[in-house]
Amino acid sequence: MDEELRNKLIRIAKERISDTDVSHDFEHALRVLSNAERIAEVEHGDLDVIVPAALFHDLIVYQKNHPDKHRSQEESAKAAEHILNVMDDFPQDKIAKVKQCILECSFTKGIIPELLESKILQDADGLEATGAISIMRTYSSTGQMKRPFYNSDDPFCENHKADAQQFALDLFYERLLKVAERMHTKTAKKIAQRRTDFLIDFLHEFKLELEGK
Repeated sequence: MDEELRNKLIRIAKERISDTDVSHDFEHALRVLSNAERIAEVEHGDLDVIVPAALFHDLIVYQKNHPDKHRSQEESAKAAEHILNVMDDFPQDKIAKVKQCILECSFTKGIIPELLESKILQDADGLEATGAISIMRTYSSTGQMKRPFYNSDDPFCENHKADAQQFALDLFYERLLKVAERMHTKTAKKIAQRRTDFLIDFLHEFKLELEGK
């Protein structure tokens, strides 16, 4: 992608993305962009599609406990389409693919995309749900949702089904530890596995602290 166009898209994203949710703010978009470009370099994805899709995939975000949270991708895709439609220097024939990538980005909806660029974006966004950054994001959302850090009767989901709506640590077992197995590209899977290993180390340390060791 042309560097001037890339920088222009970054500036637009910075102006448009809300800072009310630090888990889905401009810095999140930049990290997803970095992940996506790293994967695309190996997997040979089209950066004209991947760059705007990564930057605009969370233009519209509802909190995780909001009744309209399922609409975030659809509204973000529409907003991205509008932005790109009025840009004279963006290839208009690629807007539909950008929109498709954003619509298929959601991890929780279980979408398995066919388009390579869509797979790359879903992987890039999914990498934010494992490793050190995923712990930061989990507990940021926890503060907004006002849920307990963990289930004091069963912190590690040994005797109950994980329910991240009720307990923050349950998200590890509901989602974060499963990210690597849901990656589409070999490049992302390798990155995700290393980050998953870190999560396992974190849980081990947390267990030791709870036991007073």
